[in-house]
Amino acid sequence: MFASTFASARTQPSSLANAYARVELETGTLDASPHKLIQMLFDGLQDALSRARGALADGRVDVKARAVAHAARIVEEGLKSALDLQAGGQIAADLNALYAYITVRLTHANLHNDAAALDECVRLLEPVRSAWAEIGPRVTAR
Repeated sequence: MFASTFASARTQPSSLANAYARVELETGTLDASPHKLIQMLFDGLQDALSRARGALADGRVDVKARAVAHAARIVEEGLKSALDLQAGGQIAADLNALYAYITVRLTHANLHNDAAALDECVRLLEPVRSAWAEIGPRVTAR
């Protein structure tokens, strides 16, 4: 029983790395503040976009498609759904519009294997990601 589990794990080191990453992520979210959770979404989005860009450059379209789909889910189900449009005012409305545009560009990048569209998403998200990271210490201090 255990031998077959470990034997297959030895032949697929990437599955061990993926399992480790899942455990690390799940453990990190248990005690994370709401601010930290959003930071983790930004980090995951940056990682997904980086994987998509690398896979596209290597001609691995299937890997690119999975990475872009993952990025789109982070934007739609994570970042966009976390916005409080009632209390967030104009900033939340602007972020909502930005996230909607990024989703459109991700879809375009996926359908057309467009590296420039992926680069655009990275450029658009970086100032928001950096600003979010910058306010972290002030939010944590409260």
